[in-house]
Formats: sequence, structure tokens, C-alpha cells
Amino acid sequence: MSQPVELSLEQKFSIRSFETQVERMSHEQAQDFLIKLYEQMIMRETMYRHFLKHQWGLEPDPQMP
Repeated sequence: MSQPVELSLEQKFSIRSFETQVERMSHEQAQDFLIKLYEQMIMRETMYRHFLKHQWGLEPDPQMP
């Protein structure tokens, strides 16, 4: 069984700061924020997938003839 990833102290602080920020949001602000956050997660996943395909040679390089 693999070990869980341990967050740095800085990352833990960032999470706590984020938690405080979210607690101060209105319901509508929180909903809008979640939608934007989800969009960013999908974009990041797409970029990682594209990067890995390129690095592993699974898709042609558009700059190569």
C-alpha cells in the first residue's frame, strides 16, 4: 500500500487561508467560485493529458513536418 502524499507546512497554511476565505463568501459567491474552480480543474487535466501524450510520443508534434 502506498504512503499518502504529505503536504508542506506552506500548503497546509494555504488550505487554511482558503478555508477562511470561503467561509466569508455568500452562497452565490461560493457557487460561482466552485464553478470556476471546476473549470480550472478540467483545463489543468486536459493540459496534463496533452503534455503526457506529447512527452510519451502518443501524439504527433504539430511543429514537426
